[in-house]
Amino acid sequence: MTDVAETNKVETQETSEKGEWGTVAADGDTHATANTVHQRLRANSSIMQLKKILVANRGEIPIRIFRTAHELSLQTVAVFSYEDRLSMHRQKADEAYVIGKRGQYTPVAAYLAGDEIIKIALQHQVQLIHPGYGFLSENYEFAKKVEEAGLIWVGPSPETINALGDKVSARRLAAKCDVPCVPGTPGPVEKFEEVKSFTDEHGFPIIIKAAFGGGGRGMRVVWKQEELKDAFERATSEAKSAFGNGTVFVERFLYRPKHIEVQLLGDNHGNVVHLYERDCSVQRRHQKVVELAPAKDLPQETRDNILNDAVKLAKSVNYRNAGTAEFLVDQEGRYYFIEINPRIQVEHTITEEITGIDIVAAQIQIAAGASLQQLGLTQDRISTRGFAVQCRITTEDPSQAFKPDTGKIEVYRSAGGNGVRLDGGNGFAGAIITPHYDSMLVKCTCHGSTYEIARRKMLRALVEFRIRGVKTNIPFLASLLTHPTFIEGTCWTTFIDDTPELFTLIGSQNRAQKLLAYLGDLAVNGSQIKGQIGESKFQGDIVMPTLLDPKTGKELDVSTPCKEGWRNIIVDQGPAAFAKAVRKHKGCLIMDTTWRDAHQSLLATRMRTVDLCNIAKETSYALSNAFALENWGGATFDVAMRFLYEDPWDRLRKMRKLVPNIPFQMLLRGANGVAYSSLPDNAIYHFCDQAKKNGMDIFRVFDALNDVEQLEVGVKAVLKAGGVCEGTVCYSGDMMNPQKKYNLEYYLKVVDKIVGMGAHILGIKDMAGVLKPRAATLLVSTIREKYPDLPIHVHTHDSAGTGVASMVACAQAGADAVDAATDSMSGMTSQPSIGAILASLEGGDLDPGLDAHQLRQIDHYWAQVRLLYSPFEAGLTGPDPEVYEHEIPGGQLTNLLFQAAQQGLGSQWAQTKKAYEQANDLLGDIVKVTPTSKVVGDLAQFMVSNNLTYQDTIDKAEQLDFPSSVLEFFEGLMGQPYGGFPEPLRSRALRDRRKMDKRPGLYMDPMDFDGIRKKLKEQFGGASETDVSSYAMYPKVFEDYKKFTQKYGDLSVLPTKYFLNRPQQGEEFSVELERGKVLILKLLAVGPLSEQTGQREVFYEMNGEVRQVTVDDNKAAVENKSRPKADASDSSQVGAPMSGVVVEVRVKDGTEINKGDPIAVLSAMKMEMVISAPHSGKIGNLGVKEGDSVDGQDLVCKIVK
Repeated sequence: MTDVAETNKVETQETSEKGEWGTVAADGDTHATANTVHQRLRANSSIMQLKKILVANRGEIPIRIFRTAHELSLQTVAVFSYEDRLSMHRQKADEAYVIGKRGQYTPVAAYLAGDEIIKIALQHQVQLIHPGYGFLSENYEFAKKVEEAGLIWVGPSPETINALGDKVSARRLAAKCDVPCVPGTPGPVEKFEEVKSFTDEHGFPIIIKAAFGGGGRGMRVVWKQEELKDAFERATSEAKSAFGNGTVFVERFLYRPKHIEVQLLGDNHGNVVHLYERDCSVQRRHQKVVELAPAKDLPQETRDNILNDAVKLAKSVNYRNAGTAEFLVDQEGRYYFIEINPRIQVEHTITEEITGIDIVAAQIQIAAGASLQQLGLTQDRISTRGFAVQCRITTEDPSQAFKPDTGKIEVYRSAGGNGVRLDGGNGFAGAIITPHYDSMLVKCTCHGSTYEIARRKMLRALVEFRIRGVKTNIPFLASLLTHPTFIEGTCWTTFIDDTPELFTLIGSQNRAQKLLAYLGDLAVNGSQIKGQIGESKFQGDIVMPTLLDPKTGKELDVSTPCKEGWRNIIVDQGPAAFAKAVRKHKGCLIMDTTWRDAHQSLLATRMRTVDLCNIAKETSYALSNAFALENWGGATFDVAMRFLYEDPWDRLRKMRKLVPNIPFQMLLRGANGVAYSSLPDNAIYHFCDQAKKNGMDIFRVFDALNDVEQLEVGVKAVLKAGGVCEGTVCYSGDMMNPQKKYNLEYYLKVVDKIVGMGAHILGIKDMAGVLKPRAATLLVSTIREKYPDLPIHVHTHDSAGTGVASMVACAQAGADAVDAATDSMSGMTSQPSIGAILASLEGGDLDPGLDAHQLRQIDHYWAQVRLLYSPFEAGLTGPDPEVYEHEIPGGQLTNLLFQAAQQGLGSQWAQTKKAYEQANDLLGDIVKVTPTSKVVGDLAQFMVSNNLTYQDTIDKAEQLDFPSSVLEFFEGLMGQPYGGFPEPLRSRALRDRRKMDKRPGLYMDPMDFDGIRKKLKEQFGGASETDVSSYAMYPKVFEDYKKFTQKYGDLSVLPTKYFLNRPQQGEEFSVELERGKVLILKLLAVGPLSEQTGQREVFYEMNGEVRQVTVDDNKAAVENKSRPKADASDSSQVGAPMSGVVVEVRVKDGTEINKGDPIAVLSAMKMEMVISAPHSGKIGNLGVKEGDSVDGQDLVCKIVK
């Protein structure tokens, strides 16, 4: 035998037992020796010319396929990861080859290494590749590469896989074929008439759901017309009180629906048949648990219609090979198409049992060219016999929320006998069950002449199993199969969740211990990250992209960052030369906002440093010709400390090291720095100096009110620091509307002043996404005509869906750079799609010079990461042209939603948006960019929370405790608005507060940096210059961040999966504290609650050593008591103006106070509000303390005159 042929070949169980080894023919093929039993059997039963098939999968499905392949006289090839080297599927194949070298791939990544698998196939004369299910089975690229390599793909065509790749495409297909989908309103609705119109067309029952919240609040099921109006009013009211927005969605309510799927087979000649249906309704969290075929209680007419429609759908896309069409069926027998899965399903076995058809054999033979007629699979010859039930036996503990169990199987005795079929994977004595893969041990399928016989066979089989050493779900399956609902065969998709009786079954000072303290708290209390709702949709291993050199087509080496890029001009020649080069450049450059504004707008700025750095090197290549990466400043600065417990300066330094070639751009709020109100001038100069030294290149300097005096502070600070200064004008409203005060003449005057300041580049910042294409063309072209040598850079949000059109219009009108975000992080409140802009401009004079294929590869990463951060999604589903009316900035909208929910206003979102318009008018129709947009938002929520109308706010201003941001605006701390402050509201709200008529910095003393350094050294043992700058921007936030890290350490090293989501017991994971220092961790157990202390002991295994931490159980510590409400008619009682947390109490019982004196400070998310005394007197009955949570109108204290 040659070394080449046998390098990776592993001896199989069958050959080793008989002492029979393969030989290598002259052509390099490996054949069994001529006198083997296998060879003789296959020679006598050969039915195809093809000889060898590879299964690109693991576990039970390769074994299932191998068995049929052997029946078809095919030689079989298994592939396996190093971690799977002892797995059964390797032993069941004729040949088996490890995927890559040890350590080259992670356990899962090995089975996703499509190119490596194809390479193995070609090296060993494989002719067919079967993908099984999962892994690469629905990967269009892999299927395409298989066929391009001259191999036969056992499955649908790559084009079909691509066409059926998502539910949106499937829905379009259904519409094309006139197949019903679940009816629903196309978007949120506000009026009863809209709901009535929907029910008139689609009937009852319906479900009314809050558009901006969940948890069952704002949700009503309506069964008949008489209940509709009352239910709508109650739902919207409840939604307003819970979420701050009463907008709702309406859908046809599928009460306890069934999940029905149809097994399909299609050949290469346009023929499609069905193999009848399966009932897959018994699910847990959308994962199938038990399946049966055929459906027991499906009306015949419904069954026939579903089967016919499934075939129709498949024929419409020229479906080839095996696939499954999935439907939901409601209680009235109405059915709705969901999607087509273009692969074989786990539960295909029950269809095989009732039809007698080997689906895998059909798959292989169809792939080899056979027609359905040749296989005898015409529809008239296909029928069913009896019933079959399948149970998936897994190593999960049902009593512990199905926690996967790992370890060594000590005893394994399986079931058998008449009507019992087992499709096993790694179920055998001695098998090591690892946490790397799916927990399924074996599929047990039982067939009987009736449903009851099949059910009883399954129960008998479950009882026969003996599995020791690891926990299994068999007790739960037995409980399920004996439940009356299952016995009747009337289960629905949420049956398990709806039936709790089914589960009635027969810290230290070092870094590691600090980390364990956080992980222990996470295990007991779940994530405490503000704004997080639930856990991540995606918690798997992120697949990293592979970039190809566009010139050679070869894979790029991204082990080191790219060195070529526009930043080289800044470094070598300076900011002025960079600006000149940008203007001279022929194409329209792109700035990618994915690293800042995109996730700020879509995910409430919650993106962590680790997930930016993981894709940094690849980005340095794919975007090497980009104008810049926007990745710092603005809200990312304080959120990093406030909610993510990270140092924003550490983020900047890490990003700079990994991306040395692309300019970085940050957002600087003029005289505010990155804070929300003005600071002393020297604080801005110090900040810009530190930012430039730590890696920042381009500073987009703006003022939220376009106050040029405020703006100039930032511009001068940037110029002194040596940065590229992008002086920016903020765009607001519709300049084409003659009724708006912000017209073309206004913007040109601001631009003139920015140019006069010496800015290198002009920025146009459309934060609300209201710059329409026609206005964009006029504005940019007019500026370009006046300033032919001035580089122009335009920023927008895609809130209304016109972002791509507007940016293309800007480019065509003379803009040198426009902003975009990676496709999967674009649209809605984010920036427009980079792929769409690229496609719109490519090939012409304005081509941005970026490689679309590389950008798509980068986007594959971000698509996965976005799912990782799904708990922070705001629930936005599409463009919202209403932005032209309310003008809420894209970056603010998600934060505003979070704030509204925090304050109990989530269900009143529509009211909040309307109040936002009114608040803007009350403030004088100001430019709305952070921080002024926050002022408008705070005032809007304040109005909604206190049921204030526009006129109420003016009339009652002298008695109202306005949010701090509103008062700071009226004082003039944010600058002077165009057209002046609104009167009499300003004077009434401020009462005795000062009024500034000049730039705030002129009223402030310089910041005492020496004093800050001394304080931080005393408090935290030392401080860097960047710490000093952080403190200068956000003193309280910085102090809280430092205290948190003192308790829990540096959490930036923790993978996001374990930062946001509870760790699973028994799951092993690693954390790299620093280079070469790795902790291997495993959650062992969470102890019982101590009634005395309200604490739990949490046990972890760390590097093989058991450690324990003591954690306060927050649920046990919460006192379920309601606070008394303030009586609005009693002037002595002071109530909380809105929901929030008491962050400061400035009085105590007996304190003498005067009217207007502060009593306490409330905070909700980033919004703070002072509760002041409505009249003079003495404090009594003080009912709050720091840290208390209060609801609106909760009694804070009494003031006795």
